[in-house]
Amino acid sequence: MMQTSTTDQAETLIRATGARVTRQRVTVLDFLLGQGKSLTHHEIQNHLSDEALDSVTLYRVLEWLTENELVHRIAGADQVWRFSAGAGHHSHEHAHFQCTKCEEVTCFTEVALPRKIKLPEGFQSQEIDFLIKGTCPHCAPKK
Repeated sequence: MMQTSTTDQAETLIRATGARVTRQRVTVLDFLLGQGKSLTHHEIQNHLSDEALDSVTLYRVLEWLTENELVHRIAGADQVWRFSAGAGHHSHEHAHFQCTKCEEVTCFTEVALPRKIKLPEGFQSQEIDFLIKGTCPHCAPKK
């Protein structure tokens, strides 16, 4: 069986963490590397249904990939987690756009964000989510 370049990339990225390279981790990361968008747990499971990945195993793999910064986890306006892999996602300091019609979430790694947000004394930020809502080019009314 000939491996794809994303399969090789997935194996290399997982191996670089120092952890075991498992079939499930490679399968999920390989799949996400090949996607151009963020997907929910349910969508990933539907696409990988013939891979014998049950819901709990998929959840654990996604958690592991997120903790090891191989996958980026995004909370949409609907409070559903979406996952994506690829360049530019290792820094969580970027905006996300969620279409109010199709609900697709897109990472905007090139959009400039405010540098500093002043919080009241005693509060320390650890992570900031920038979620922009609107319509994507596919759902916007045609002019």
